[in-house]
Amino acid sequence: MWVSSMREWIELTSLGIETLAVVIIAGAILFGSVRFLLQLLGKATDPFRVYKELIGRSLLLGLEFLVAADVIRTVALDLTPRSVGMLAALVVIRTFLSWSVEVEIDGHWPWQAEAVGGQVSR
Repeated sequence: MWVSSMREWIELTSLGIETLAVVIIAGAILFGSVRFLLQLLGKATDPFRVYKELIGRSLLLGLEFLVAADVIRTVALDLTPRSVGMLAALVVIRTFLSWSVEVEIDGHWPWQAEAVGGQVSR
């Protein structure tokens, strides 16, 4: 399949990045689930925490790739006020999701110092 124009190349690139995001997330879920089950059978200490962190980190990475694909598509192909507004809304939503996942994994907001001994260090 030959790409006949720059527009098609950009669309394919954006689609490829989105596909990579899905593969990262799905692969991490599959890998993490198998690993979690093996750790349960092996009586590992706190396998749920390890599983949750792996899934959370893969979601964060996948979200970053999805934002990158949206930016490429919007800036290179459809730079209109409406598309920029939709991109801004997607970025805000995905940023909120990223922060929520970060809080779930680390136990504190990204802009806060890491909690030490139950208290937030400053």
